Amino acid sequence: MNATDRTPADLLRSALAADPARPLVTFYDDATGERVELSVATFANWVAKTANLLQGELSAEPGDRVALLLPAHWQTAVWLLACSSVGVVADVAGHPGAADIVVSGPDTLEAARECSGERVALALRPLGGRFPQTPAGFVDYAVEVPSQGDRFVPYAPVDPEEAALIVAGREFSGAEVVERARDEAGALGLTGPGSRLLSGLGYDTWEGVAAGLYGPLATGGSVVLCRNLGLLGEDALAKRIESERVSVVAR
Repeated sequence: MNATDRTPADLLRSALAADPARPLVTFYDDATGERVELSVATFANWVAKTANLLQGELSAEPGDRVALLLPAHWQTAVWLLACSSVGVVADVAGHPGAADIVVSGPDTLEAARECSGERVALALRPLGGRFPQTPAGFVDYAVEVPSQGDRFVPYAPVDPEEAALIVAGREFSGAEVVERARDEAGALGLTGPGSRLLSGLGYDTWEGVAAGLYGPLATGGSVVLCRNLGLLGEDALAKRIESERVSVVAR
């Protein structure tokens, strides 16, 4: 990774320049049997489209707060990096009533209605599928995002010293996210490019987002992100670790 990277979006740009074809996020949902693998290039394309949706369609501006009412999921990872690209604050499990925009999964739609600003709903279905019927008062992410541009340029440069992430009530600047992810990589067992971390942790703690996204991104590694990992038996987990060439586990 580039030593001059100051924000999570910078880390993604460096990863894209270094090796766009390598895997970045491999996602499993052990309640549904879903498996999705995203290369750096594919992940970055989703991030660009989502950032264009945020900035262009939802009128998000630097400093706005986006409440992410989402589980550990590949689309949540996309939203975290899209927020960083625009310069808005990603408030993981944040109070929707205090947010400018809310992004909700299917299980938190009622709580998300407390947001008086724009509301986005994610069905979290396999292959990024849409809702059979768009929830009232929301836009369906899966309907809106495909038509967005594949390249993103922020209207204003993102200040790495401004707030970028709130998780478990703690606020981090973009620079702090990058620095802490790098500093703690060794403790996670991430030894550099090629490291592959399997995480069964939620995204509602710093430890969860560090293991499930920022740590691998900051070190040139990749993550096998597992939702509902508790449903998987130990033998099946051991087979996954072997088949995915996992080098370290966080659970």
